[in-house]
Amino acid sequence: MPVIEFRDVYFRYNEDAPWILKKFNLTIEGNETVAIIGHNGSGKSTIAKLANGLLVPQAGEIWINGRKVTPSNVWEIRKNIGLVFQNPENQFVGTTVRDDVAFGLENRGVPREEMIKRIDKTLQQVEMRHYQHHEPHNLSGGQKQRVAIASVMATHPEILLLDEATSMLDPKGRKEILATINRLKEDLELTMVMITHDLQEITLTDRVVVMNHGEVYKDTSVEQLFDDYEGIESVGLSLPLTVQLAIELGQHGYHFATYPIDSKEFLDALWTSNLKE
Repeated sequence: MPVIEFRDVYFRYNEDAPWILKKFNLTIEGNETVAIIGHNGSGKSTIAKLANGLLVPQAGEIWINGRKVTPSNVWEIRKNIGLVFQNPENQFVGTTVRDDVAFGLENRGVPREEMIKRIDKTLQQVEMRHYQHHEPHNLSGGQKQRVAIASVMATHPEILLLDEATSMLDPKGRKEILATINRLKEDLELTMVMITHDLQEITLTDRVVVMNHGEVYKDTSVEQLFDDYEGIESVGLSLPLTVQLAIELGQHGYHFATYPIDSKEFLDALWTSNLKE
């Protein structure tokens, strides 16, 4: 059974605005990690808000865990979905890191003994346990986002939606969050959807969905994505530097089995690549 399913969904923000999504269909299976990428305005962030019930489509249906989302059950369904926004400060409500993680648990009536266990465990998972008594607003960007992830994970969601979760971070903070996401993927049975425009983040995913003007342009694997690198550029996405280098070297006789996305992949691929005859 699909965990997330969009069926012929249409959405726009007002009657005079163009459609953000048009007859949009998407299916995501359980325990799958999917990147949804696209240029600004392509509809990718709207997908996350619709899946979480923050927005309601004008037409079509959204199904979560085999249940059609309706006004009467949206609050119940939302309990199984965690959403992390690009600006973590928008999610802070507590005066300390520990209080912030506890907030969602208190709202759900989790018993105190269980709450303490969950707080300690999730802060440990994101490597923020030593900062539990710090004020969230005094942390670095990467640390703030890790606290936001911990606050969501403490509620034990079955689905984690990351909406541009690294877009406001510097390279160090981005690296911290990607490492955290990778640990969660390895340690937990979790369906994860990463909304991003940064193609270097897709290395953690099982599948990549490319959006263009409210429609799916391409639904493929990470390994096959850049086989159509000209098409990827045509929909407004910038190729990773390593992919650009591999393309350039290919014009000078080097053969790469797949296009490397990060520097380590590039060096490994360059070491094993063969010159064409």
